[in-house]
Amino acid sequence: MDTWLAIASKRDERRYADRPIPEEVERRILDAGRLSGNSQNNQTWEFVVVSDRAALAETVYYAPNVQTCALAVAIVSERPFDAGRAAQNMMLAAWNDGVVSCPNGVADADAAERIVGAKPTIVISFGYPQTPHDPESRSPEEWSQRANRKPLDEVVRRV
Repeated sequence: MDTWLAIASKRDERRYADRPIPEEVERRILDAGRLSGNSQNNQTWEFVVVSDRAALAETVYYAPNVQTCALAVAIVSERPFDAGRAAQNMMLAAWNDGVVSCPNGVADADAAERIVGAKPTIVISFGYPQTPHDPESRSPEEWSQRANRKPLDEVVRRV
């Protein structure tokens, strides 16, 4: 998929089909996080694949995202900005393979730490969508126009 089309068409998805993610797709998703840029190339992160999604779901702000996903990844990092970069890489790589995702904030860090083994910065839920999506059904410009986003001139300021 074209990168601009992937960025323009990607939406967070909270409803997943009951379908596993193949091992090779999971590996690409995780590797996309590993390959992301980070401060001074310190790579101060760990990507934890959590098999007990039901328990992890109780630690995030909206449990159904994690309860129903095929893959839950907790990113542990000393640097939230780097965790965000890794998360976005993972979500875009997933979307390239037709896998949707949603970032989840951690509401109960202590409980999440007991499950993950460290305090996660963010939890990402991944899965195939309940309703199939075709990003190529529209141009990037059409996706951009349909997005519920402020116009570019409202968010860009030059000094």
